[in-house]
Amino acid sequence: VLPLLLLSCALFLQNTHQLQNSQTQVLYQLRKHLESPKALESWGSYYGDLCQIPPTPHMSISCEGNSVTELKVMGDKLSKPAGIMFHGSPLPNRTLSKAFLIDSFATTLTRLTSLKSLTLVSLGIFGELPGKIHRLCWLDVPEALNSLSNLTVLALSHNEISGELPDLSKLDHLHMLDLRENRFDSELPLLPKSLVTVLLSKNSFSGEVSRCFDGLSQLQHLDLSFNQLTGAPSRFLFSLANISYLDLASNKLSGKLPVDLTCGGKLGFVDLSNNRLVGTIPGCLGGSSGERVVKLGGNCLSINGVHEQHQELLCEEAEAKRKGFQSRKIGTLVAVVSGAVLVLVLFAFGLLMLCTKRRSCCCSKDKSVPQARLKAVTDNNTQTRLISQTAKLAAQGVPSCRSFSFEEGTLENGSSVAIRCMVLSKKFSSQSIRSHLDWMSKLNHPHLLGFLGHHCTQTNGEYEPAATVLYLVYEYMPKGTYRAHLSESCPEKILTWPDRLAILIEIAKAVHFLHTGVMPGSFNNQLKTNNILLDGHKIAKLSDYGVSAITEENEKLEIKSEGHKSKYNVAKREDDVYNFGFVLLESLVGPLPTTKGEAFLLNEMTSFGSQDGRQKIVNPTVLTTSSQESLAIAISIANKCVLLEPSARPSFEDVLWNLQYAAQMQSAADAERKSDTSLWRELLSSQSSKT
Repeated sequence: VLPLLLLSCALFLQNTHQLQNSQTQVLYQLRKHLESPKALESWGSYYGDLCQIPPTPHMSISCEGNSVTELKVMGDKLSKPAGIMFHGSPLPNRTLSKAFLIDSFATTLTRLTSLKSLTLVSLGIFGELPGKIHRLCWLDVPEALNSLSNLTVLALSHNEISGELPDLSKLDHLHMLDLRENRFDSELPLLPKSLVTVLLSKNSFSGEVSRCFDGLSQLQHLDLSFNQLTGAPSRFLFSLANISYLDLASNKLSGKLPVDLTCGGKLGFVDLSNNRLVGTIPGCLGGSSGERVVKLGGNCLSINGVHEQHQELLCEEAEAKRKGFQSRKIGTLVAVVSGAVLVLVLFAFGLLMLCTKRRSCCCSKDKSVPQARLKAVTDNNTQTRLISQTAKLAAQGVPSCRSFSFEEGTLENGSSVAIRCMVLSKKFSSQSIRSHLDWMSKLNHPHLLGFLGHHCTQTNGEYEPAATVLYLVYEYMPKGTYRAHLSESCPEKILTWPDRLAILIEIAKAVHFLHTGVMPGSFNNQLKTNNILLDGHKIAKLSDYGVSAITEENEKLEIKSEGHKSKYNVAKREDDVYNFGFVLLESLVGPLPTTKGEAFLLNEMTSFGSQDGRQKIVNPTVLTTSSQESLAIAISIANKCVLLEPSARPSFEDVLWNLQYAAQMQSAADAERKSDTSLWRELLSSQSSKT
């Protein structure tokens, strides 16, 4: 039986590696773009499946299923023209010809959507790599990156690169490392001492900010904000000889800063806000000379003044919860592994005994093993004061639970919070409420409104019938709603088109995270301009994530009618796409009066088709601050989002990609406009001097 099984598996694997015709066409198109290098000569005489073509030292293809996952092509052109200044134009025998277009090449390359490994060396490729290359979202960062000893700039920001960042310590000439807004989730790696700028914000780096930065004597700019870093920051970071900018905001840093902490003479900006630091401020960070900008808000430090602080209990409690969660996670992992090993041993022993008795091979059906689920413990003694404060806020800060709006409250330490009140059916079980709130409390994304805590109480005659009142406590957003910044009636608040694009991209990232980055996913998040809130720096955060699931379950309990069941089926991803389309439309035309609504927007969308129509309907601030290309992309994706047929709407990943592309077009236009303005000023200046 075993030889037959092996043969059938081999035949199956061979069939699964049968390349799609479309993928084969892409490979031949890439060969044409690269002007048929010698490394690909064998493709011209090979008529079989390219997945099966024998590899050479200069060419190899690997496939999984019917798609290409690895592609290596190594040419014979020098990677850097020796002794010749290269200005981006083709060079004879050094680069590809002037017929080569990097944009067309990248467009073709991105059609290999399953590509994980790509090696293109000494092929004479030239030009600026377009932003669309980030569509290759499965590419891995190669381990061989450390061997690129002459690399001076490594910029891979605003992609979807995940996994562990490899050791970079041998890149002795690396001056700039920019990996912002990816999905790296490892600890911070060893870095080369030549670095001047390190930008690692908005990833998921974990572990402590160790002394791996201590020897970076050339380091000037370090941004580690919006990660999952823990522990106390290394004191040596602050005293590096050339450090001028240090941003550690929005992590999980804890503990006390050393009282005798010293700051480097060039350190001009420090941001430690939104962490879990306690204790007093070191002298070099608490001065009032104005020579150094220091941001410390959102911690639990013992200070008064402009830096808003939480109570020390909150930070200690959060840190204790994190450590307890890690301990439970390790314990659960050990238990699961031990249990799995024991089950395998028992299964193998039983199988051996059964086969021995029957003198033949036997099979058994798989039995599902329940997975251990981590459960957050929220009602313990360490939270008594927080619950007490929440109850007080609930009693004094929320006049009505029917409005379902946010109300501002103040903690005992003076910190502002936002409170939302919900009236739930008395049949809504506490276990179900806890399940929803546990899910919300575990979410961690820079563009989701921070959920701080909750308080439940039973009504005493205030509501009929009797009900459960749930108070949800969130971080406070001083700039209010996104909608309030779209109206021409408040010129001091109104946002330019680049600012609106940035906010739309931030919310799109949050929604994409809710769709694909959590289990279970959340696909109906009440996307409205009123539910997008802005902090003091106009960073956008989505406020209503997860709440719709509570309201829908509550309505199910209240209705109890078979005829209404279909209304509350599991929400589809298109619900968010459709609603986001109207958020985008309001970003283009301004906030709509409540009396007009969606129907008005859908009727007015026909005006987008002409230049004159756009002039009439698009917000004046948007018209004067946007480029034609960026505006056209935004209008196109908005039209697709609000299509009546759900299957015709784009995925949220496509929405995000188009918004980022629109932002790139806008950035390029702004840079060109700035350059033209500078040239015009220089011309006027020279004319004036001659006069």
